[in-house]
Amino acid sequence: MLSKNLHEFIEFIQEKGVLGLAVGIIMGGAVTKIVNATVEDLINPLMGAVTGAAGNLNQLVYTVPFTHITFLWGAYTSSLIDFFSIVLVIYIIFFKTPILSKLDKPKENK
Repeated sequence: MLSKNLHEFIEFIQEKGVLGLAVGIIMGGAVTKIVNATVEDLINPLMGAVTGAAGNLNQLVYTVPFTHITFLWGAYTSSLIDFFSIVLVIYIIFFKTPILSKLDKPKENK
């Protein structure tokens, strides 16, 4: 019984590409960390210096007069920069890298 289940599990991993998916998730996490560090440590201070936010984009806020409502638009902008940077890196890696772009294309029969 255990042998049969183990055999089915191994077939599942081989057929469905689960290991490739796991590697992709791990690589995605690593790329995300690198992009987040780049945005937080390089881009935010530069943007903060340009906008006058004392060197950090996350410090840009707007408080509605006579209320306690505060919009953290600097942090939101930073999150948008993070998102689009990650999308750009993934696009470059998977669609513009010659080796990786050939992996998903079906082979032509001659």
